[in-house]
Amino acid sequence: QVQFVESGGALVQPGGSLILSCAARTRSQDIFRMMAWYRQTPGNQRELVASIQGAFQANYTDSVKGRFTISRDARGNIIYLQMNSLQPEDAAIYYCNTFPEPTVWGRGTQVTVSS
Repeated sequence: QVQFVESGGALVQPGGSLILSCAARTRSQDIFRMMAWYRQTPGNQRELVASIQGAFQANYTDSVKGRFTISRDARGNIIYLQMNSLQPEDAAIYYCNTFPEPTVWGRGTQVTVSS
């Protein structure tokens, strides 16, 4: 059984920055080769924000390219999302999970972008 615990969400002004963290708790290391951050707003489906394969191979949805950076710690089971130049449309609950097939969802962390 895997458990994802997201943290770092907060209220931030437009143009601000946040770093989200995700701790993946499991006895298995294999499932973490490919991880991703997703986000969801009320009434909408979760969308893929960024994914990472291995230590450095990252991909981003077009709306966050150049602003967000996904990374992971050396061991590989803590995933980060550096978010810069945040805009109101980035406001959502952010989740981490395996990619491309998510498993059990954590509670997520709320990001609010407002002046």
